[in-house]
Amino acid sequence: MRAGIDAQPSSTTRDTDAIGSPSYGAPAATSPVPVPAPAPASASYDDLVRQVLGAELGPDPRGLRIAVAFTTSQAVRHDGRRGGYRNEVLSLRLGRAVGSCAVEPGALPDGAVDDCAGAEVARLLEHPLPPVRVAALDAYLMHVRPHTPQNGALPRPLPAGSSLEKSRERARAVVELLDVGPGQTVLVIGVVNSLLEALRSRGVPYIPCDLKGGTTEWGEQVATDAHAELDRCDAVLASGMALGNGSFEPLREHALRTGKQLVMFAQTGSAVLPYFLGAGVSAVCAEPYPFFWLDGGPGVIHRYGCAEAAL
Repeated sequence: MRAGIDAQPSSTTRDTDAIGSPSYGAPAATSPVPVPAPAPASASYDDLVRQVLGAELGPDPRGLRIAVAFTTSQAVRHDGRRGGYRNEVLSLRLGRAVGSCAVEPGALPDGAVDDCAGAEVARLLEHPLPPVRVAALDAYLMHVRPHTPQNGALPRPLPAGSSLEKSRERARAVVELLDVGPGQTVLVIGVVNSLLEALRSRGVPYIPCDLKGGTTEWGEQVATDAHAELDRCDAVLASGMALGNGSFEPLREHALRTGKQLVMFAQTGSAVLPYFLGAGVSAVCAEPYPFFWLDGGPGVIHRYGCAEAAL
C-alpha cells in the first residue's frame, strides 16, 4: 500500500497519510493508556456505508450537498534526506467539515472534482471512483461526529516549525500509540521515513511495506505485499490510504482474528477510522484537513485510544 501524505520510500516517496518523527531528547509525558472511545458503529466498512446511506448515524445524505471539491498537490524534498516525494489529496467540503482521500499523483481523471461539486453526498458514496467514495464518507462523518473530546478524541498540539519538524512531531504522537514489547516487530504499511526514524530511535524492529517498493532512507528493502508479511509481525501500523486502495478490511479482519494491535495514522478517512475502534482497530491518529505540511504555524492532531496527563 502506498502512503501518500504519509509515505516516503527512498528516492520516490510521499507523505500523505504519513508522518515524521521528532527529536527524542525529551520523553513522552506519559505512557498511553486506554480511555473510553466511541463504540464501533459498524461491523465492516461496507456496513458503515450502509448505515450512512440509511441515515442511521445522522441526517439523510440525500439531502446534503458538497459545496466545494478540491485537490491539494505538493512536491517535497527535505534537507538531509536522500529522496523526495509527492502528495495529492482529494478533499470535499460539507458545511464546516472537510473529508479527504489521498490519491496517486495524477490518478484522478479530468472532471472528477467538477463531478463532486454540488453533488449529493449519497450519490458520491456510490461513485465509481474509490477516492471519491472515501472522501464523501469522511466528509459526512466529520460533519456528524467531529474530532472532539466528547466523541473520544484527545487533541495533541503540533508546534510551529518546518515541514520536517512538524512531521517528526507527528510521528512521535503516532508511535506512542503502539504497545509493543522488546523484540516485537511492527509491520509499517505506507513507508514514511520520519515514522521509521521514530521506531528506530526506540529500538522497535519493523518491516517497511509500500506498494511502490524501493528502499528506505537506511537502505532497507521495502516489501510490496502487506498481506504476505502479516504473519511475520506482532503489530500493524498502517496509513489511512488503506481505505482508498481497498486493503483496510483485510487488515482489520486480520487484527480481529489474531488479536494483533492495528494502529492507523490518517489524513485519509480521519473521521472514518474511529468508527472501527474495538472492531479490529486499536488506536487512531487522526489529522483532518488542513494538514501539517500546508503551513509552518501550530496545528493539532487527534488521537483515539490513548490518554495524556498534560498536553
